[in-house]
Amino acid sequence: MAERSVFVTGTGTEVGKSVVSAVIAATAASDGLSVAVFKPAVSGLDEGGEADHELLARAAGSRQSEDEIAPYRYGPPVSPHLAAAMADEEIDTDLLVGAAETAAAGSDAIVCEGVGGLMVPLKPDYLVRNLAAELGYPLVIVAPPGLGTINHTLLTIEAAWAAELEVESVVMTPWPEEPARLEESNRETVEELTGVEVLTLGTIDLARPATWPRIELP
Repeated sequence: MAERSVFVTGTGTEVGKSVVSAVIAATAASDGLSVAVFKPAVSGLDEGGEADHELLARAAGSRQSEDEIAPYRYGPPVSPHLAAAMADEEIDTDLLVGAAETAAAGSDAIVCEGVGGLMVPLKPDYLVRNLAAELGYPLVIVAPPGLGTINHTLLTIEAAWAAELEVESVVMTPWPEEPARLEESNRETVEELTGVEVLTLGTIDLARPATWPRIELP
């Protein structure tokens, strides 16, 4: 069973969760761990390109099937509860918990990437936060470094703490090569106000994993 685990969430959508999750998975794999990856639902497949679950599998060197990594996959780029409704189905949250636990059971570590932020509904009465609480993995919160991130990041941390989730760290990305006073102040302020370590990740070339920096599992 996986002795190491992490649940990667974000302050919103399109903030870099998949990139951070991939870097964490690749770091663990490079250390010789067998790494399972999991994403409860993927939407936006109609837009083409490498999907989130495909990136995770590639980063981890995983042989899991698509169904094992992402049990629910949808074409439209909408919230998972709406994507499920548009497909005339409802996401089975017991199935999600069981699938994550099965993946973890056969690996040294598991990297779970959430959908959007913690308060995104997987179905009308069940949020991503509920899944994170059931799994009990430490959280890594992904946030942009620019204006507005203090508020969004603190709200996400408060939402996590309200559910008694452990917040391991925040990762601000894409971190500029020459950060301005604003970015440095945002990083320092979040760290000072919460006591949570704030890491940074610059822009990476997804096609060249050998060049990726390291982000350790909790």
